[in-house]
Amino acid sequence: MSPRRTTQVFCASTLYGAVTLAAAIDSGCFGAADRRVLLVTNNAPVPETTPALDEAEGFTRLRGRFDSVLSWNEVISPLHPGGWTPRASDLPLLQRHLRTLWELGDDRVELALESIQVTPALAIAQLLPEASITVYADGLMSYGPTRNKIDPLIGGRVSRLLHLDLVPGLAPLLLGEFGAVPEAVPVEAFTKCVEELAGPAPAEGPASQDGPALLLGQYLAALNLLTAAEEEELHLRMVRGAVARGHRRLVFKPHPTAPDAWSRSLVRAAEELGAELTIEDRPVLAEVLYRELRPALVVGCFSTALLTARTFYGLPVARVGTRPLLERLTPFQNSNRIPLTVVDAVVPPLDGPADDGPGTGTEELNDLVAAVGFAMQPKIRPDLRTAAVRHLSGPLAERTRRHFTRRRLTVLGLPGGLPLPRHPGVRRLARRALRLRRALKR
Repeated sequence: MSPRRTTQVFCASTLYGAVTLAAAIDSGCFGAADRRVLLVTNNAPVPETTPALDEAEGFTRLRGRFDSVLSWNEVISPLHPGGWTPRASDLPLLQRHLRTLWELGDDRVELALESIQVTPALAIAQLLPEASITVYADGLMSYGPTRNKIDPLIGGRVSRLLHLDLVPGLAPLLLGEFGAVPEAVPVEAFTKCVEELAGPAPAEGPASQDGPALLLGQYLAALNLLTAAEEEELHLRMVRGAVARGHRRLVFKPHPTAPDAWSRSLVRAAEELGAELTIEDRPVLAEVLYRELRPALVVGCFSTALLTARTFYGLPVARVGTRPLLERLTPFQNSNRIPLTVVDAVVPPLDGPADDGPGTGTEELNDLVAAVGFAMQPKIRPDLRTAAVRHLSGPLAERTRRHFTRRRLTVLGLPGGLPLPRHPGVRRLARRALRLRRALKR
């Protein structure tokens, strides 16, 4: 009897994710396999008008890691990857169909998925129920708790969490409730894959004093975190702050779907301040620009690219606008909260003195992230309560209070919340008033 073949299926929706997977493969994070498949998902609102990652510039240089490239969009067409999950009654049929379609036979399948708590990763995991799962995270959200409760039949199959070590010493919380073991993808492997996309860097060494200031746009209005006018003002603050620091050459990398009018207003604002601003409209990773431009400063709000610049490339970084976002981010469980918290804690502000944040100590930063993580998902990660109480009772509590709301601390009975009445009748009245308030808001 011949041994079963092993097929590894790597799912990716972004070029950044594909680079992370390529780096993980190169560094031996995945064992030997008879076949490696890259499953591309295009999660854009209108996939028909947005090129998938396998059409991006430089992808062909990563293509050799995989024996074949398949499209999830084609499998479920005309349905959208972000909105389709299989019905329970259809699972046996679809599971057999998928094995036939991808020529899996009776192969032993290993899955590498991103964002397993939502589709399309959740749907793929359901359709390959015997596959072991590695979750890989290519951004700051790996440091936060799982945002939705996952079926234990799926979560229990996750053995490890591959992640980029964006903040050395900070422990990821994602999927910790299932005992997933965090494993960092080596920095050298990641930067080498970026080099394949970009070609050799013009010069090695630290950032040049003559390099431009690189401004990173995120298009937060599309996520309903800011209005369009507020985000445009955020970008203008980046321009004004960079010029105030003495930079006269600026490069703005807009989000691919951001309005062109924003870019034009930034060019005008820079000219009025005596600076020159160039729009980088190529659909390339920010890390590619780090190699090409060797910027003297990288400015953003809470982009993961700020931390790759700081940790992987040794570039000076600065943040803009994290404090107002922390105050208005709703609901408290919003998965952007941990990226905001981390950037606010470890990256200095662009305008104003660099505050002595908790990022100066690894233990304090871990406690802060654990406290915010518990406040976000107390039912999923009740084990984080001890760290939350320790942080909120400690010497840094006042300095980091902006990361919490008084109401959330009160509801969870954490230090810093309002004292609750102990009489059962009064507590019932308080809960009734709270429910009524929520109903009126609707």
